[in-house]
Formats: sequence, C-alpha cells, structure tokens
Amino acid sequence: MMPQMKTETNIKLPFSFILYGLVALVLSQVILFISNDALVAGQFRIPDIWMGAHFLLLGWAVMIVMGAMYQLVPVAFLTPIWNETFGFIQFGVTAVGITAFSILLGFKPDSAIYGGMLAILGVLMFLFQMLKTILSQQTKNTMTYFVVGALVSFFITIGFGFLLAWNLAYGGIASHNTILYSHIVMGVAGWFTLLIFGFSYKLVPMFSLSHGFSMKFAKPAFFSYIAGLLVLISGFWLVASFIQTIGWLVLLVGFSLFVLDIKEILTKRLKKKLDKPFTFALLAIANGLVIHVLAFLLSLFNNANAKLWSWLIFLYVMTWIIFSILGYLNKIVPFLWWTHKYSDKVGKTKVPMLKEMINEKLSVTIFVLFVISVVGLTIGALAEVALLVMLFQALLTIASIAYVISIVRILFM
Repeated sequence: MMPQMKTETNIKLPFSFILYGLVALVLSQVILFISNDALVAGQFRIPDIWMGAHFLLLGWAVMIVMGAMYQLVPVAFLTPIWNETFGFIQFGVTAVGITAFSILLGFKPDSAIYGGMLAILGVLMFLFQMLKTILSQQTKNTMTYFVVGALVSFFITIGFGFLLAWNLAYGGIASHNTILYSHIVMGVAGWFTLLIFGFSYKLVPMFSLSHGFSMKFAKPAFFSYIAGLLVLISGFWLVASFIQTIGWLVLLVGFSLFVLDIKEILTKRLKKKLDKPFTFALLAIANGLVIHVLAFLLSLFNNANAKLWSWLIFLYVMTWIIFSILGYLNKIVPFLWWTHKYSDKVGKTKVPMLKEMINEKLSVTIFVLFVISVVGLTIGALAEVALLVMLFQALLTIASIAYVISIVRILFM
C-alpha cells in the first residue's frame, strides 16, 4: 500500500531550502578541492577553508535541516507550521546571509560580520518560527525535548559565532580559541547531533516499519548528552583537561544510550530488507559512536595534537552529520515528491511506486564513493601525501555532484 500522509506545509517551502543546500554542497567541495594544499598542511583556520566549511555546514547542512524541519515538524508534532509566508521570507534572508557570510570569510574576513548579521537574523527568524510551532503542540513528547535542545544549542552556536566574527572585524575579545571550541562543540555536537537523535526516533521506525519498541533510553540519552556538552564546554573555559575528559565520557554515554534505543527499534522491525539510503544513515550512527570513543580516548591520554583533533572533527562532521543527512534526504525527497505529485491520483490513473523513484544501484555507488573519498582524504592528509589529498578531494567533489543529480532527477519523475 502506498503512503497517504498529507501535510499542510506548502512543498515549495522545504524544497527551497533543499535546492539551495544541494548547490551549497557542490560549491563547498569545489572550494575545498581548490584549497587542497591547505588540507595537506592541516591548515583549517585560513579564509579559503573557512569559506568551504561554512558553505558545507551552513549552506548545505543547516539549510537542509531547516527545510526538513519545515516538513517533518508538523508531521512529528501534529501541528501546522506557524506562518508559511514568514518561512519564505526567512528562507530569503538566510540564503542571502549565508552566501554573503561564507564568501566574505573567504575574501574579506574582517567584513564577514556584515553577512554574518544577516545570516543570524535568518536563523533567529527560523528559531522564532519553530518556537511558535512547537509551543502550539498540545501533547509534548520525547522528540520535543531533543528538538528544543537542538534549537537552544543552535541559538548558543550563533552567539559564539557572532563573537568570533566580531573579533575578526574589530578585535578586543579575549579567549578567541575558547569561543571557537565552544562554537564548534555546540554547533556540531549540540545542534546537529541532538536534532539527528530526535528525528531518528521518528524516521528509523518509519523507514524500518518497526512497532512495539520502548525508547526507554531516550530521556537518559538526552539528559546525558546535554550534561556532556555543559561539562565539556566548562572544561574549555576553565582550561581543565580532566573536566574535558569527563565531558567527552558523558557525551559517549549519551550517544551509546541513543544507539541502544536504535538497536532495539531495528530488532522490532517488520521490514527485513532495508533500503540502501536508509542503511547509509544507519552506518552514520555507527560512525558517530566510533568517533565519540576516539574523542574520549584522545582526551583521556591527553593528546593535544591539533592536526589529529582537526581531522577527528572533520570525520565527525562528514561521517556522522553529513552521512546522516545524505541518507535520510535520499529517502525524504522521494517520499515528499511522491506524496505531493501522486498521492491524490492513486486508484484513478497509473502512478509510479515510491521505490521506483529511488535508483538504489546508483545510490549505493554514490554512497561508496563518499566513504572511499572521506577515508582516503583523511589518510592522505594525516600522512601528508599531497597527491592523495587532491585525488580523494576530487573524488569527493564528483560524489557530491552525482548525489545532487540523483536528487534533482527525482523532481522530474
């Protein structure tokens, strides 16, 4: 039976964010390919890398997540988006702001604050939209905690980001590195991770057709992860390595509890053969757990190698956050497009089946390219082999382009 889910959200709204994000993904990889010499040297804190990284994290990941939330929040919370017109305005402001901010970071960092202020305005508009929407939810659930926790983390992230941009423009703020570390942790581990946790509790049962699971570790996972974030950032500000180690340990505990819940959900599934894009998203969960273990071990043995930590962050971003988004998006887009275009035609005329909108063989090839590219790029960079870094970054760029094409083709079916 084909899904008959309806949503009141105008499909043009989420797809505006998604299409912008797809362009930003390719652009980020092209920029990083051009700057592959800096990757070899482990120089992440230079304008070109800043530009590529912010197109990847803000232009691709944040915009995709925003678009997905405009579609998924009404479904998960059973409440319509507060104001769709406001959403379209927010998209325009955020898209212009992120584009200006990222470009200025690359070419004129001391002026990036002006693009940053516009991007922050767009983010604040999004947070206001989500707050108004979630507050109208009649019955709060576990997922509400994760989404609200992620939104609060996002707010704190942009606060730290504004301080960093201000320091680049005007200076005068001490503890720049501490602010940077806090910005990174609250962004990638707070905002993205908590959000992926929350929506995984909705999407994993949906894509695996699971029933009868308990989610008994959901609240402990949430509170453990929040506690880990607070302890870790406290360790940064107090310059206390042992507190940072405790923070990494508590984060690992929180992530492990989430993994236990996902494992239980999958054992209760009715769908024995899982779709390949969804399997890729599940692989990302395993990646995230491994990287949490590595971060704790590095901290435990007091390894302060900046290059090693930089590439561990890269792996966390790519193999946990980006891989999660790539996998879930490859399931969400066909579902949204089929529902929009064909759901009201079922029984009246011949329509394609949902599974026919996904080219699984092509998806597998693209996902394998992503894995090979990221692993090869990391090994090449740590070994400081320039040719390997250039080749695997080129392959990662090609994989990104192929992925974008595979998503866009769905919209012509």
